[in-house]
Amino acid sequence: MARPYTLKRRAESQAETRQRIVDAAVALHTEIGPAATSFTRLAARAGVQRNTLYAHFPDERSLLLACSAQSLENDPLPSAADWRYLPDRHARLQAGLAAIYGWYGRNAALVGCVLRDAETHPLVAEIAALRWAPAMAAYEDALGDGLRPVPRALLKLALAFATWRSLTLDGGLAPEVAVAAMVAAIDGAG
Repeated sequence: MARPYTLKRRAESQAETRQRIVDAAVALHTEIGPAATSFTRLAARAGVQRNTLYAHFPDERSLLLACSAQSLENDPLPSAADWRYLPDRHARLQAGLAAIYGWYGRNAALVGCVLRDAETHPLVAEIAALRWAPAMAAYEDALGDGLRPVPRALLKLALAFATWRSLTLDGGLAPEVAVAAMVAAIDGAG
């Protein structure tokens, strides 16, 4: 009868170790980016041996999938369904961009590192596309409904993390001012 208890404790310990590794990886990805996060550095941060790390994550892909899932579980991407059916296009743009810019603001360090690394690291690009592309397509669909080509191009610009960063972090605009500026640009284009 003692054996099931021992197995349960061991499973709990393994789950805790796995979570500690994922948390350490997300922290490193936020600080230095996934491309610079070596398994050696990660093992040291998580306080585990490399063989323990490999027992939980045999390759970089499995680690990136776990980290991206954890990050999006902690702070999910906004849902286009929340504003898709607002009857007024201006209000829909305002609500959608406000939600997206709010998410960017809460996740700026991690998203910045991931998108930077995605430019040169194919696996990071693959996982980023896997996690973000469906949401971005839903945003374009919900917010771009009925837009002609020029306003639609401005919408794509408005949805980009680089635009948010340029307007808020670099340009010093408050998030609501950045949203208003992009909505005015889209509305003004047609």
